[in-house]
Amino acid sequence: MPKPMTVIRHSFEHSSFYFISMIKSAAIARRLREVFLDGRWVANTNYREQLEDLDLHKATGKIGDLNTIALLTYHINYYVEGLLKAYNTGILEIRDRFSFDMPGLNTDIEWKAMVKNLLENAEEFAAFVEKMDDAELDRPFIEEKYGTNLRNIEAVIEHSYYHLGQISLVKKFLNQGIQGK
Repeated sequence: MPKPMTVIRHSFEHSSFYFISMIKSAAIARRLREVFLDGRWVANTNYREQLEDLDLHKATGKIGDLNTIALLTYHINYYVEGLLKAYNTGILEIRDRFSFDMPGLNTDIEWKAMVKNLLENAEEFAAFVEKMDDAELDRPFIEEKYGTNLRNIEAVIEHSYYHLGQISLVKKFLNQGIQGK
């Protein structure tokens, strides 16, 4: 005969507190991996899927006054890399005004390195987030004025989906030969 649920629940609550508090961070880390590495739940695509098959010509292709795929990739990585650095040093060095200051790309090798850097940073960021407990998620990010760690991590996810949508559209336009004005 199985043990009553109260006994199982009681045992679970007392021996696995750390595990329970990690569920939230694991879910957030999964969302990061979904948008960057392997997900299809929200946008039916992800950064890896959109970027890995592009060459430099497509990545820097212009559609009217829209940002190029390369510039959007740089922009998102600027934030992911900047947050990683901030978490490691305790100093927030990134500034919005510099987030589109992409250095020139001249070769496919440079483009592929940029994509690789974004995807590696995304995995490193997801792994870092996965190790946070609820108390860490609720702590201020660097300074009180920046809100909580959770708020900033969720902002990265939302911001990344926003630009993933742009990348997807620009890629479709390029593949269809649409140039815009």
